[in-house]
Amino acid sequence: MTPGPSPQRRAAQAVDALRHGWPLAFAGGPVLLPVETAIASGASAPQMLISAARAVTLKLANQREAAVPHAPVLIAAAEDFTLREALPIADPALDLGNPLKGPFKAVSLAWGETAAAALELARIAGILPAFLVDPVNAGEAAPVAASDLAAYADAGALQIVTRARLPVSACEEAEIIAFRSAADLREHVALVIGKQSGDRLPLVRLHSECLTGDILGSLKCDCGPQLDAALHAMAHEARDSGGWGVLLYMRQEGRGIGLVNKLRAYRLQDQGFDTVEANQRLGLPDEARDFPVAARMLELLGATTIRLLTNNPAKVAALSAAGITVSERVPHQLPANPHNARYLATKRDRSGHLLP
Repeated sequence: MTPGPSPQRRAAQAVDALRHGWPLAFAGGPVLLPVETAIASGASAPQMLISAARAVTLKLANQREAAVPHAPVLIAAAEDFTLREALPIADPALDLGNPLKGPFKAVSLAWGETAAAALELARIAGILPAFLVDPVNAGEAAPVAASDLAAYADAGALQIVTRARLPVSACEEAEIIAFRSAADLREHVALVIGKQSGDRLPLVRLHSECLTGDILGSLKCDCGPQLDAALHAMAHEARDSGGWGVLLYMRQEGRGIGLVNKLRAYRLQDQGFDTVEANQRLGLPDEARDFPVAARMLELLGATTIRLLTNNPAKVAALSAAGITVSERVPHQLPANPHNARYLATKRDRSGHLLP
């Protein structure tokens, strides 16, 4: 008998299916159709799966659910949901243009693990965490199990695939190393500044990809200036004290929620919400970065004891939990501007960053 697909393959195919707008058939659970991307325009369903944070906006979640914004909530209405009706329910950025919704009611959810896995797969796929439940006319569904997520998130599958000399403006003596995992399509890179030496602890910066800040010069965040300052700090170590540095450039835009959802959060910020509130209203975590992958990259580089360039104690704790020894936290703060002052204040006041 031919064995079925591996958990790794099912998880990868599930993420691909969500991006293409195809339904997922969960083992022992329902068929779920992603509201945002669905191509089956005639699909409808008696129930929707949304996040607790979204349910709060619709006045449906109790206090326990509201305390966990990314938790799943099952809702029903008097009539079946169509995709046209479901999208404004899924996307809080559309609330101002679609104020009249419902009435809805929250219903008992007997498949909580499956529902949580579905919301997490939506986050990985970079789409809104909202689904039609057991829809009609949804098309062929891709099989998946809630337990397949563990295989997708296996940091141990990450390997170095190539490396090359890469002189950069901050330091001509630099090497870029590319990492790839069979379980995840994202390709991360590390830039080693200076000459790697076992006698000196490297200065390390974990930098999550930020298209708007790193490339376009956005003033809404401090990502671009932080990236530039980190490279120059490492170059200073290499040039003046014989040290070396490692910049991990992680492909996890928007702290793990993806570019499109980050831009949705920007739209909510324009409506007055801070960065944490915006992510929560989207039903997404305000912190979803994959620190075990960063730890695996450092392990492959032979840098398991480091000096970490960060203002975020949570990064220190996350790397320590993943087996990396952080001997020193090196502060890394830059001046605010009128556009990112609230962003930095939210980092300090709500996310625990050590900022003035």
